[in-house]
Amino acid sequence: MSEACNATYNAAAWLVDRHVAAGNGSRVAVVCGDEVQTYADVQRQVFRVQHALHALGVRREERVALVLDDEPAFPAWFLGTMRSGAVPVALSTMLTGEELGAIIDDARAAVVVLSGGYARLLPAIAHCAPDLRAAVVVGEAEAEAEAEAVVEAVVEVLRWDDLADDSEAALASTQADSPAFWLYSSGTTGFPKGVMHRHASLEATAVTYASSVLGITAEDRCFSAAKLFFAFGLGNSLTFPFSVGATTVLDPARATPAGVAASLRRHRPTLFFGSPGLLAALLDADMPADAASSVRLGATAGEALPAEIHRRFTERYGFPVLDGIGSTEALHIFLSNHLGEERPGTTGRPVEGYQVRLLDDDGLEVTDAGVPGYLHVSGESIATGYWCRTEATRAAFRGEWLRTGDVYTRSADGYYQFLGRNNDMIKVGGIWVAPAEVEGVLVEHPDVLEAAVVGGRTEEGLETAVAFVVARSGRSLDEASLEAHCRSRMAAFKRPRRMVFVDELPKTATGKVQRYQLRERLADEAVP
Repeated sequence: MSEACNATYNAAAWLVDRHVAAGNGSRVAVVCGDEVQTYADVQRQVFRVQHALHALGVRREERVALVLDDEPAFPAWFLGTMRSGAVPVALSTMLTGEELGAIIDDARAAVVVLSGGYARLLPAIAHCAPDLRAAVVVGEAEAEAEAEAVVEAVVEVLRWDDLADDSEAALASTQADSPAFWLYSSGTTGFPKGVMHRHASLEATAVTYASSVLGITAEDRCFSAAKLFFAFGLGNSLTFPFSVGATTVLDPARATPAGVAASLRRHRPTLFFGSPGLLAALLDADMPADAASSVRLGATAGEALPAEIHRRFTERYGFPVLDGIGSTEALHIFLSNHLGEERPGTTGRPVEGYQVRLLDDDGLEVTDAGVPGYLHVSGESIATGYWCRTEATRAAFRGEWLRTGDVYTRSADGYYQFLGRNNDMIKVGGIWVAPAEVEGVLVEHPDVLEAAVVGGRTEEGLETAVAFVVARSGRSLDEASLEAHCRSRMAAFKRPRRMVFVDELPKTATGKVQRYQLRERLADEAVP
């Protein structure tokens, strides 16, 4: 960090005030549809949020829940809350009112800020979060009268348009180690956990991944199909562009191939971010190659990018794609392919500023090439722990090291390859099978769009591999053809013993496959 830990430091000031003070307030910071905001505009919106929080009685380090689309209000509220010394908690816009209410209650947030389309969820949120005392609605609210009638007696409902004071507001005397923001884990295995980050975390990701891997400059325009409410999107659309005075392109709509293509054409970004599933969907939808002609570099995370999809995408669209792995706990990507050194089917090498190691079941470091181990990472962006989850915190955070829960191998020349989550690995006949390896073979089939492999049980109670497979548009799946394809490309013990054809795979908001849902489908039936 550029500031000592005991000195005054605020991440919002580093991301916004620094540019205005340097005379760069007129640079374009945010583009959203027809709306354009400069860094000076963003700073005034940040001040506006601070005055609103003061009016709402929000105290330092108190949590403020954000249920916001990717629109200019998101950076304003996220940064304005941190600049006041309070703690923004960015939540998924894909959750139900009851799910949001449960998380808001877990975070003990007293204020929630919602995009207008989610105002209808306020009754359910208020019912599940009894400590909630106020809500701020951004934009036009749906079912406004009904929502207000139910919640007005419990919480105060305000309009963002009515909170207009954007005069200069005081900067909280926070430090690099002060609580800054929370993100909730995507919930692949159960109730999401509140991941607590400090003010130093954001700059740490910018001076490592954004600088050394992306080579970001003030001339870049960032467009992320991955949304701001989770770690990957937060870096792509806010931390990274704001770290250098670049421009972020925001789209409030849910990411679809048609919508992504339209944004690429209209806003001409130079950096493009998305999940491996989105890249597969763009190929499947046959997005025109010229739609992405402005992009100089792409990056993926969330799931491992299969080598076949990597190859097809880069050949069609003509720009390199860097696959990597990050996590909510690490905040962004810490292991990545690097420009000019991409190796499809791998997650690349450690990002500058991070240490990575593999440990075996006994906690000993794995040094031999090709031997699986549990991935651990250390670096300045690692979270301080989980909110009110002592056991989970002790299991994951071990001194300076974070145990990611991912199983990897490392090649002799230092490239890491994903095998699966530690609870996703399948043991067939006493031999470990990596779901990612089998899935990579399946997506090489010309009729397959996506695949997810999980463990099932035979009638004898033995574990075996089961593949859930999604067809490409206009194609039909044939089990015999898929079996022959697998037979020619992998050892017999690795081949799925059953193929289940589905229209889509269950996923979290971050694009990770919720394999526990697939395993639940198999729980009551034996695999032939």
